[in-house]
Amino acid sequence: MEVLLLGVYSFFVWLIFIKLKLLPWTTPWKVAVVIFPVVMIAIMLLLLNIFAPTTTDVRVVNYVVPVVSQVRGRVIEVPVENNRPVKKDDVLFRVDPTPYQNEVQSLEARLLSEEARVGADEARINEVRARLTESETTEPELREQLNEATGQIAALSASQQLARKRVEQNAELVKTGAGNRFDLEQAQTNVDELTGQLAAARAAEGQIREKLGGRVGKDLASVAQVRAQIASAQAQLKMSQAQVETTRAQLATAKWDLAQTTVLAPGNGTMVNVMLRPGFFVAGMPFNEVMTFVDNEYQIFALFNQNELHQVDPGNEVEITLDTYPGRIIKGHVDSVIWAQAQGQLDASGELPRTTLNLPPGRFPVKVVVDERDRPLFLAAGARGSAAIYTEHLTLIHIIRKVLLRVSSYLDYVIIKHGISLGH
Repeated sequence: MEVLLLGVYSFFVWLIFIKLKLLPWTTPWKVAVVIFPVVMIAIMLLLLNIFAPTTTDVRVVNYVVPVVSQVRGRVIEVPVENNRPVKKDDVLFRVDPTPYQNEVQSLEARLLSEEARVGADEARINEVRARLTESETTEPELREQLNEATGQIAALSASQQLARKRVEQNAELVKTGAGNRFDLEQAQTNVDELTGQLAAARAAEGQIREKLGGRVGKDLASVAQVRAQIASAQAQLKMSQAQVETTRAQLATAKWDLAQTTVLAPGNGTMVNVMLRPGFFVAGMPFNEVMTFVDNEYQIFALFNQNELHQVDPGNEVEITLDTYPGRIIKGHVDSVIWAQAQGQLDASGELPRTTLNLPPGRFPVKVVVDERDRPLFLAAGARGSAAIYTEHLTLIHIIRKVLLRVSSYLDYVIIKHGISLGH
């Protein structure tokens, strides 16, 4: 761009001083002609670096996931190929599942046995509780029968007294000749019947009292024994239930281990460094990576010097050129400036901070988001390039930066290498 401007400037100098001779080509004018473009270009570059800063250090960073087996065993299948795209949940490799299947079957059988034991313990508790209910209800039933017998005796006694009073009344009436002798005999018969019923009721009451007196102590001992059996059965049931829950947890872990014998792709991306083959033994350790997954999702960072970012705000327009796409301009905008770097961190230690280190000034990364137009473009992980940020100030000179960036992009077509030397 500077050469182009100097060419245009030189044309006007030739036109004014040489061709048209509008001004004299004297020494003062010669000095002015030389100094003017130098000063103007310097001012232009200074303004561009402030209001349209640029960098030659743009980096495309992809998420990389080291693939590790969660279980140990012998690899039996590797259907994925090296440097080939995969989709989420595609099979990467399989580990021999035989020992894990056996463990699952063993735990399933144990779980059935322990669940049956829990059912037996519950049935035992219900049986003992039924016995307790029977023991606890015997005494109340006898007391209820005793109350009924006592009430019957009281009713019969009252009826007997009434019948005797009628006998006395009929006897007085017969003596005076005013009464019927048949009524007297009927009243006497009623007294005799009530006397017999009263005797039978008292005998029944005595029997119930005798049963109740001998049953209370016996039932109390029986109830205490049954309650102790219930407590023992409940404790056994809790132990059985705890064992069932433990086995269920072990079974869930075993099923998870069995599922992990098939390793799946964590997302859409590309498999790199696939050297794994059937017959390899994987150890199931976090540091035993067997292949690498590179996610399709990427981030772009442009590194700028610290004094170039004071006019940069989120949302500013960004243009990017990458060495992998010569002559192409990728549009985007500033997402954010990451105002942090390693030189601003001190590790916790017992030593005093070192202030004598002569470290070079660090740069801050600017996160760039690609616009929708260029979002489908494939950007390789680790691609490098240049970028320019166009702030909201002095927008008239942005065209100069855009021209310079495009010229630089087309220069990426030029590949300079030394010749190949052939050895003997």
